[in-house]
Amino acid sequence: MPDGKLLQIFYGISSPWAYFGAERAYGLAKKHGARLELRPIRVIEANGGIPLRTREQPRQDYHALELDRWRKFLNMPLQLVPRFYPCRTIEIAAKSVIAVQRAGLDAPAFSFAVQRALWAEDRDIADVPTLHAIARATVGEAGVPLIVEEHPPEITAEWRGNLAEAERIGIFGTPNYVVNGEIFWGQDRLDFVDRALAAA
Repeated sequence: MPDGKLLQIFYGISSPWAYFGAERAYGLAKKHGARLELRPIRVIEANGGIPLRTREQPRQDYHALELDRWRKFLNMPLQLVPRFYPCRTIEIAAKSVIAVQRAGLDAPAFSFAVQRALWAEDRDIADVPTLHAIARATVGEAGVPLIVEEHPPEITAEWRGNLAEAERIGIFGTPNYVVNGEIFWGQDRLDFVDRALAAA
C-alpha cells in the first residue's frame, strides 16, 4: 500500500484463538488500507510456547472454559472437542495457505475456511481431499493443484522462514498480529491492533 502499512498474522492454522480473530483481523487490514500477510507457524517452544496437550490439566480445563466464553461472546460456531483435534499434522494445511497466498489467490478466505472446517464442521484438515474441497469452494479450481501431500521446496522454505522469523522476534504462542514490527499476542488484543494500524 502507498502508506506502507502492513499487518502480518503469525498463527497456527489449528489454533482456535486464531480462528476467533481471523475475520476481525482481516477487517482491520481493510479498514486501515494495510497490506495483509498471512504467516502460518506452530507454537514456538524455543521461546517458551507450550502445546496445549502437554499443559497441566487445570490449564487445559481453563482453556476449554475460555473457548466457551469466547464462542458465546463472538457468536461464532465452535466445537469444544472437535473430532480431528489435535490434528495429525498441521503442515499440509499451513503450507497450502502459503501456496495459495504466493499464487495471488484469496488466502484469507481459504485459511479461514480451513479453520472453520476444523473447529466448527468436524472436518479433517490434515486430509488432502478435504483441503481440495475447501480450496475449490473458496478460491476455485486454480487453488486445487496447489494443495499436495509434499509441497515444493520454495513453499517449505517459506514455512521454515516463518518459524525462524517468529522465533527471532520473540513469538511463542498464536495468533500474533505484527504491525510494523510491534507484536500483539492473542485475538483479544485486536483493539490495540486497530489503534496501531490507525497510528501507522
